[in-house]
Amino acid sequence: MGIVKDSSITEDFVLLDKMSGHEQVVFCNDPATGLQAIIAIHNTTLGPALGGCRMRPYNSLEEALDDVLRLAEGMTYKCAAADVDFGGGKAVIIGDPKTDKTPELFRSFGQYVESLGGRFYTGTDMGTNMEDFVYALKETNNIVGVPEVYGGGGDSSVPTAKGVLYGLQATNQVLFGNNSLSGAVYAIQGLGKVGFKVAEGLLEEGAEIYVTDISDDHVRAIMKKAESAPGIARYVPSDEIYSREADIFVPCAFGGVINDQTINELKVKAIAGSANNQLQTEQHGVELAKRGILYAPDYIINSGGLIQVADELYGANKERVLIKTKEIYNTLLNVYHQAKIGGQSTIEAANHICEKVLETRGRRNNFYTRAVKPKWDIRN
Repeated sequence: MGIVKDSSITEDFVLLDKMSGHEQVVFCNDPATGLQAIIAIHNTTLGPALGGCRMRPYNSLEEALDDVLRLAEGMTYKCAAADVDFGGGKAVIIGDPKTDKTPELFRSFGQYVESLGGRFYTGTDMGTNMEDFVYALKETNNIVGVPEVYGGGGDSSVPTAKGVLYGLQATNQVLFGNNSLSGAVYAIQGLGKVGFKVAEGLLEEGAEIYVTDISDDHVRAIMKKAESAPGIARYVPSDEIYSREADIFVPCAFGGVINDQTINELKVKAIAGSANNQLQTEQHGVELAKRGILYAPDYIINSGGLIQVADELYGANKERVLIKTKEIYNTLLNVYHQAKIGGQSTIEAANHICEKVLETRGRRNNFYTRAVKPKWDIRN
C-alpha cells in the first residue's frame, strides 16, 4: 500500500517554511468585528518590533502572509540602517479600506497588539490613517504615528518626503558631483501622501519633473502647484513612466516595480524613491549595478517616517526628527561608496552594513534582548 499524501499537511509545511525566518507570526480573527489580520515579528535584536499596519483586500490568506513577511523583514533592515532601537515587524488587515473600516475593528486589532506584551509597535501604512489608530489606542499604548493632539508626531509622510529629497541630493552628488536638486530631470511614479510632497519639493527647487498617478485629481493638483513654482511639471501615462528619458526614476507608489520587464525599459542614471520593496528580487539590484544604474535602497531613503514614529515613543520632537532624517544623506553616500569599493550592488552593500549592525548589537546584553534567568530555574 502506497503512502497517501495529505495536501493540507503539505500546505501547512509550506506555510511554516515561509515563516521560518521570523520570530513570531500571529493570525488574528475576530468574527464579531470582521477583523482578519496578520502580525509578523521578524527580528527583535535591536529592540521591540516596529512597523506599520496596512489594509488591503488581499486575494488570499497566502498573499497577505507573503506581503507581511516580506515587509517585516524589510523593517529589520530599515531600523538597523536608521539607527533606531527597534526591530522589524509589520501587520496587515485583510479588507477593503474604503468599505470595511469600523471603530470596533481597529479596537479589536489594538487588543491583539496589546496581547503581544510590548513586542510590537504599529501605526499607519497603506490603506490606513492616523484616525484609525486613535481607536486602537483605546486598547493599547503600543501605537505610533497618531495625531499630534493625542501626543503623536503628526503626519509621518512629511519626514518621509524630506528624507527622499535628502536621498536625491546624495544621489545627485554621486552622479553629477554636486547635490543640487535643480539640475536633474526626475520621473515620479505616484503622487500619494509622500510622492506629492517629493514632487512639490523638487518643483520648489526649480527641477523638471515628469509625473504619473492613477488619480487624475493628484495630477491636476501638482500641475496647479507647478504654475507658481520655479520648476516644470509634465504628465505622462502610467505605462510610459518607465521608458521616459530622465536622470532619476522616483518610484513613490507600489512595490516590485523594478522587474524583468521594466528594467529593460529604463532610460535613467539612477533610481531613488519612497516606495517599499521596489526591487521584485534582490537580483534586480545586481542587474541595475551591471547596467550602471545607481539604486538608492528603498529602506534607507524612505526611512524618515520610521525615524519620526520611533522618536515619538520618547516624546514627539520635530527638531530631533529633522536632525536624524538629514543623516539619510550621509548614510546613502556611505552605501554608494561601499558598493563602489566592494564591487557590489548598492542593495548588497546596504544589506551588509545592516547585518553588521545586527551582529554587533546582538552581542550586547541590552535591556530588551538580554536573557533573564527565571527565579524558578535552579540550574547553576
